[in-house]
Amino acid sequence: MELSIIAREIYEATHRLAAAGNEVYRLAKEKADTERDYRLALSKEILILKSEGMSVTLVSDVARGNVADLKHKRDLAEGKYKASIEALKSIQAQVNALQSILKFQSEV
Repeated sequence: MELSIIAREIYEATHRLAAAGNEVYRLAKEKADTERDYRLALSKEILILKSEGMSVTLVSDVARGNVADLKHKRDLAEGKYKASIEALKSIQAQVNALQSILKFQSEV
């Protein structure tokens, strides 16, 4: 493999790393926002159910069921965030491998 090709691939991978870093930040914000939305909705639902006189032993389960869509969105946001971290690690590993190849090739 030619040194110029390896150098170009390293350059492109570092640009992907920068873009991936921005995406990780966006997904971290989305994760935090969906967590906040879920917790706010859950607490409101608990208060509503208690004010309606629902049995205290049932309130928690019923409230969670009533806001299940928000919990689903929260869980998806968390999964996307974790997947983006793994993708970032993959790009970093690729850059490291290319740097090793470049070092070996330039020594030969």
